[in-house]
Amino acid sequence: MFFFLVSCFCLIILSRFSFLKTFPSWNFEVGSYSFQFFFKHLLRTIMISLSLCPLDRMKNSVISSKTEALEKNKKKDDVCLSDLPDLPLECILEKLSPAGLTSMSGVSRSFRAMCTQDHLWERHLNQKWGKILMGDSVYKEWQAYIDTKKKQTLLSSSNGKGYFRVFTTGFWWKKNVKLNNTSICLPVDSIMAWYLSLETGNFSFPAQVYNRENGNVGFLLSCYDAKVSYDSNSDSFKARYLAHGRPTTEENIKWERLRSPVVDASPYDLHVSSCLTDLHPGDHFEIQWRKSKEFPYGWWYGVVGHLESCDGNKLYCQCHRSDTVMLEFKQYGLGSRWREVVIDRKDHREVGNEEDGFYAGIRKLYNDHEILVWKALWPTKPLE
Repeated sequence: MFFFLVSCFCLIILSRFSFLKTFPSWNFEVGSYSFQFFFKHLLRTIMISLSLCPLDRMKNSVISSKTEALEKNKKKDDVCLSDLPDLPLECILEKLSPAGLTSMSGVSRSFRAMCTQDHLWERHLNQKWGKILMGDSVYKEWQAYIDTKKKQTLLSSSNGKGYFRVFTTGFWWKKNVKLNNTSICLPVDSIMAWYLSLETGNFSFPAQVYNRENGNVGFLLSCYDAKVSYDSNSDSFKARYLAHGRPTTEENIKWERLRSPVVDASPYDLHVSSCLTDLHPGDHFEIQWRKSKEFPYGWWYGVVGHLESCDGNKLYCQCHRSDTVMLEFKQYGLGSRWREVVIDRKDHREVGNEEDGFYAGIRKLYNDHEILVWKALWPTKPLE
């Protein structure tokens, strides 16, 4: 519009110049015709340009609005997981498996901080390992393992670099986890580190093994202490038994043959029995036994029997009032020297000899599950 006004103004001024009037008539006519042609052509060009401008503007505005709409839709579709609020994100992480949490911890620093939290791994630890990690002995072993790792970190960090680096970096144990050729650094005392140490077999923990040495006939219906480590490839365990002289090892031990230690004591110490006055015929029990005093105790399964003076009639049985208790091991046949033994109810100590072995502490079984486990291990025929 501005260009149109300027053009018209210039044309009016030129038409009033006096020198146009001095031209001959035919020249004036030609000049007038030339000006009229120029004016018409200029006017037509201006009108076309003015008429096209609004269309171009409309097209550009439509295109830009569509582009903005597409960008907004794209932003809505491309929602990042890290953009979620903490509560929904925590709910998602709680549903992940240990492998999923481990993978997510390698995505970024923020996810590493969230995926390595103790409360997320505590559930996985209890779900898979809770049955065989109960008891103070396992926890003490884990604390000793942590202290060892911290000492190793202290020595490696202070070697030639002073102690300042140790106190500024803290005690961190670098555990190699294959995640796109990267490694995850974990606090050595975190539950995630404990879980991964168990899964990789790096941490050997105390447990008890039923029917040790692949069901050797000399250990049927017994349970012995051992240091065990997990093999994720075979989903089984390797045990190293405590023994006098050379340690004994066993592999391919299945989950059902393991349990956590039943007492918080060394397998060389006598268990102080508190159930002797509560033993009645028919009660199930476990008793410590060892071949000689140089060997550790193992736990052996048995059932309280009737004394020789009792005919077994429940109406007249007085065995539970006697100062002695008859212990029966019915996995052995009648006439076997291992079939039964009598102990003192009031002053029970380790009894036995080098030929028949030594009997020590007793624990009564109140849990039906424990009894069912023993019965599931019952031999197919009586032992001699």
